[in-house]
Amino acid sequence: MVTLGVSKPEEAFDFLLAEIAFYTVLNSLLKNYQNILALEFAIEEINKNPYIIPNATLGSHVLSGYYLTKMTYKATLNLLSTQHRFIPNFKCDTKKNLIAIIGGIDPETSADISILLTIYKIPQMSPGVAYEYRGIIKLLHYFRWTWIGLIAVNDENGDKFLQMVVPMLSQNSICSAFTLRTPKRAYVDNFIDLLLTLLEKSPILVSSRANVYFLYAEPSSMQALRFLMNFVEPSALLLLGKVWISTSQWDFSSLSIEKFWNTQIFHGALSFIVHYNQPPGFPDFLRTIKPSWRKGDGFIQEFWEQAFGCSLKISSKDVEHKKTCTGEEKLESLPLILFEMRMTDHSYSVYNTVYAVAHALNTICEPGLKHRRLEFQHIQPWQVLPLSVCNDNCNPGYHRIKKEVTFCCYDCVPCPEGMISEQKDMDACVNCKEDHYSKKGQNNCISKVITYLSYKEPLGIALAFLGISLALTTALVFGTFLKHQKTPLVKANNRSLTYVLLTSLFLCFLSSLLFIGQPDKVTCLLRQTTFGIVFSVALSSVLAKTATVVLAFMATKPGSKIRKWIGKRTANSIVLSFSFIQIGICTLWLTISPPSPDMDMHSFHDQIILECNEGSVTLFYCLLGYMGFLAVSSFIVAFFARKLPDSFNEAMFITFSMLVFCSVWLSFIPTYLSTKGKSMVAVEIFSILASGAGLLGCIFFPKCYIIVLRPELNNKIQLIKKK
Repeated sequence: MVTLGVSKPEEAFDFLLAEIAFYTVLNSLLKNYQNILALEFAIEEINKNPYIIPNATLGSHVLSGYYLTKMTYKATLNLLSTQHRFIPNFKCDTKKNLIAIIGGIDPETSADISILLTIYKIPQMSPGVAYEYRGIIKLLHYFRWTWIGLIAVNDENGDKFLQMVVPMLSQNSICSAFTLRTPKRAYVDNFIDLLLTLLEKSPILVSSRANVYFLYAEPSSMQALRFLMNFVEPSALLLLGKVWISTSQWDFSSLSIEKFWNTQIFHGALSFIVHYNQPPGFPDFLRTIKPSWRKGDGFIQEFWEQAFGCSLKISSKDVEHKKTCTGEEKLESLPLILFEMRMTDHSYSVYNTVYAVAHALNTICEPGLKHRRLEFQHIQPWQVLPLSVCNDNCNPGYHRIKKEVTFCCYDCVPCPEGMISEQKDMDACVNCKEDHYSKKGQNNCISKVITYLSYKEPLGIALAFLGISLALTTALVFGTFLKHQKTPLVKANNRSLTYVLLTSLFLCFLSSLLFIGQPDKVTCLLRQTTFGIVFSVALSSVLAKTATVVLAFMATKPGSKIRKWIGKRTANSIVLSFSFIQIGICTLWLTISPPSPDMDMHSFHDQIILECNEGSVTLFYCLLGYMGFLAVSSFIVAFFARKLPDSFNEAMFITFSMLVFCSVWLSFIPTYLSTKGKSMVAVEIFSILASGAGLLGCIFFPKCYIIVLRPELNNKIQLIKKK
């Protein structure tokens, strides 16, 4: 702590001293002696500068509280009392005024001092920690270190540290894997007991999955950890590679017996420190320091003896075990762990604080003084650092499901089909756009492929070839019948109905081509309606042919009145009436809810199916149902007429053709409903071609066989011949 005062030069030789009290324990922290030297260096510079408080002189007074609250109170009361007398609330030495205090490195010391200073309204300078903690939280968040260990001293300061830090960690989705409390300051015998207790808890440092430790790094905590690491060497080796993040109080100050202890596990430790520079002339100032450099320095002798392992007192009790100090030892020869020639950040804080107090005093005298703003150097973050999380990251393609224990621990679950996660540790998967799908691994969306039954693919080519081939075959049969139209076989069973049937079959085979290729408005309107109408004409023709056979044989009975129904008029009426019913269904369909081009984006996750939306599904199945009605009717009539005499009776062949037709379309319905996309279209095309081929083959193959290969059977005698 620092106290400052002002005196006028005309006053007595014992001019007013500004008191600067800095608390330290030199018995254990040799390095802290530089803080005292930084204090004296700053005072010396200010007193030599004629532009800073020229009418006053700064002085210093250094006391140690030995990290004990009662000693801190006593030292503070000493500063508030007449010098060299401990009389609280009484001060007779008016030439020396306590005007400011620099608090100790340890926050607890500053807190203890403030209890008394607030009574006397004496300012105390001490660093705040809130901004430092926020900076450390940002560092953890930047490197995604969400699973860390917390280490704090087991006292009120450690409690305050945890009370402040834990909520800040939680607000930033960072969890603590464990909290380890290190021994608080105590006398040597108690301290060893506390260290042994800490030793029992040490396995958690090694076994924890956390790779980052956040350390409330006051000097006693650092000493406790160094003790632990040097007495448990195998465990210390396992801690290599851990990242230590410490508060700005950290220091590897050592006892003289600790200067060779290993600090390897702390190499690369991270800490936010107060901005500091190297004041020019400070190393030269340090080189002037000798055991007798200044009267009144009650710490130089103890520091010198501990630092150099020698004795300055001839009458010292352990003189026989120590060499005598020459007084010419060099501070620069000491290991850095004991003393540094460069000004440390703590020492610079002391140095800067003295100047702050001096400038404040100067401003009181000269209100127009302008202050210069400090410029902070921008530092790039250090890269190639380890992960410190409760569990491994959830890779793209997975999302996190929090466990009940703590929100920093979670399970990684694959994204459902159609959803992705493109980054690590996503809390939820997201859907791809409608025209995209998730590729294997569920970590990216790619465009869906547009598909339809094309003439360029093997299936489309095969079906088109089959349809054209059957159409040409039908045309060839038609040509054969035209060539032999005057023969008894062609003339039998109504030659006109035969031509209508062959024409409708020809159109049926060609209608299958409407189902191949990219769907558009015209093809969608024509597909089902053309197929339904021409097939209805074909089935109506088959029904008319079958009915004609039945009526012809019924008319042969004596006195039959059915004879008047035999003729082309009846057959044509059957064809036209049954065909117009289907035409009416199709007209109603096209009027109410016509088919139209559509895209199916959901049946296949990686494809967009271009298809025809059938519009009214009810009317589509009415179309199929009416075709089924015609087929069943033809089958029933043909079945009962199959045994009628006449070798040219078509009823038996029609029966087989209707069996084939009905079997195909009964199989079509479940298959059609269970398939999607172009496979569904291919099923319908195949059904059209298969059922048409069944009609063509069963009805006309036997006749073509007789006409072409057995012409001797194609005569009038055979027409009336009994079986």
